[in-house]
Amino acid sequence: MRKHVSSVLIFIMTGILITGEAAGQQNLAQQMGFEADAKLLIVHADDIGLSQSVNGATLEAFSSGGITSGSMMVPCPWFNDFAYSYQSHPGLDVGIHITLTAEWDHYKFGGVLPSTEIPSLVNEQGYFYPTTEEVGLHADPREAELEIRAQIDRAIAAGIRPTHLDTHMGSVLAKPELIQIYFKLGMEYGIPVFVPRMLLMGVPEEQREMIKKEFVLVDQYFMLDLEGPDASWEEAYGEILDRVGPGLNVLIVHLAHDNAEMQAITVNHPAFGSAWREKDLNYVQSQTYRDLLEKNHIQLVTWKEVSAVSRSDQ
Repeated sequence: MRKHVSSVLIFIMTGILITGEAAGQQNLAQQMGFEADAKLLIVHADDIGLSQSVNGATLEAFSSGGITSGSMMVPCPWFNDFAYSYQSHPGLDVGIHITLTAEWDHYKFGGVLPSTEIPSLVNEQGYFYPTTEEVGLHADPREAELEIRAQIDRAIAAGIRPTHLDTHMGSVLAKPELIQIYFKLGMEYGIPVFVPRMLLMGVPEEQREMIKKEFVLVDQYFMLDLEGPDASWEEAYGEILDRVGPGLNVLIVHLAHDNAEMQAITVNHPAFGSAWREKDLNYVQSQTYRDLLEKNHIQLVTWKEVSAVSRSDQ
């Protein structure tokens, strides 16, 4: 759902991670060595591989400790650049940002597979559709599964060990058949999956019950959704971090350097544009951010840590 907080919009949702916790056992925080009511937070950067600017900013934020996780857009031109950098940073907590949309006005890309193999996923020019709604309208589930597999396989072939799967613009969540594929491939590859909890309703009841037995709840999911870069990042993120509660929380950020490359990619997109993303980068590296984490007794964790602890208990 979308929730107004002063002059900002904040997405607050609930999601799931494929791991497992049986009734009567210690909760996730206790399994990780924290108090039962600990506030665990994954700070996650989307869109790795979109551009050189995004890659550089994300590596900078990993290095400074501003983020704990990120995910890669495998079909994008700068995926290989990040895959090369990953070889020098093999411990990075990075997942696959499954990509079925290309939303920018002039910067376009299609799938990992040739457009002739996934015609329902691309337009007449061979590019992904710009909106999630169009994915839901056009996507043939069989072709979507082929493309998602190809994205996972390309990342693994590049030497990356994905810590989780998530989805760019929620495109994999566009219709029930795609949601089922998302779960299926996560379990098949043994990679944790993150989705809004409410979308379990798109899964048949029998599968839903099985999923509930295998999954650990992510209690809150936050993402800043401002119209442009002129708002106060300190106020917006201050309100978000004050809302982080006990359990597992995820904060999604979008990072880049505000340079000519990123300005060209995001033209006509003040929201999530070049200047917008640099403000995200500056914030997660700020002392204000660190002070709020400490004030709110928030413990930063990674997908890898959550998955490892949960699986060790199975």
